[in-house]
Amino acid sequence: MVKQAKAQRMLTHDQIWAALDRLAACAGLSPSGLAKRAGLDPTTFNKSKRVTSDGRERWPSTESIAKALAAAEASIETFARLIDDEPGDGRTVPLLGVAQAGASGAFDEQGAPSGKGWSEIALPTTEDVSAFALEISGDTLMPVYRDGDVILVSPGTPVRKGDRVVVKTKAGEVMLATLKRRNAKTLELRPLDAAQGERTIAAGDVAWVARIVWASQ
Repeated sequence: MVKQAKAQRMLTHDQIWAALDRLAACAGLSPSGLAKRAGLDPTTFNKSKRVTSDGRERWPSTESIAKALAAAEASIETFARLIDDEPGDGRTVPLLGVAQAGASGAFDEQGAPSGKGWSEIALPTTEDVSAFALEISGDTLMPVYRDGDVILVSPGTPVRKGDRVVVKTKAGEVMLATLKRRNAKTLELRPLDAAQGERTIAAGDVAWVARIVWASQ
């Protein structure tokens, strides 16, 4: 008895773009971070670029996919597997650029993501439901973090001396630093930006402090 050949499925627009999103996540990057690391325009893989202004589907070029694979140190076979992957139970967290983190309304009073401008990224599992991710831009935090790195921030994780943290002041300033000392009156910080000196901030001027629990490097 002759078996019928299995019908071949055509690749869809959504499958290709979803595979690129998964490729970025596997490398611990956002889609824009992957594009930058690949030497492409940072907006190349953004969701806004996937459909033209008149509603037509826009496909990524083979050149951009090849550069993305090289940047992620992945093979075409890996990309093929990512195309076939079905959405799993892996949790995503809200993602925002560090440069935008100081904007009014980006966080609520507890330091949880709020308002518009956030996207999503798949990162290692965390039990903190209020966790969020920030994407590093520029080289001011070198050598600790480089342009395009993504950090996972957990407002619900206890903060201890020596931890790397994200601090937001009530004036709206956001900084990444190492916590030197903390007491009821002050917060002593060593900013990760080498151009900044050590800071002592009055506890009453601090909106929130959250620990950095993971980074893509």
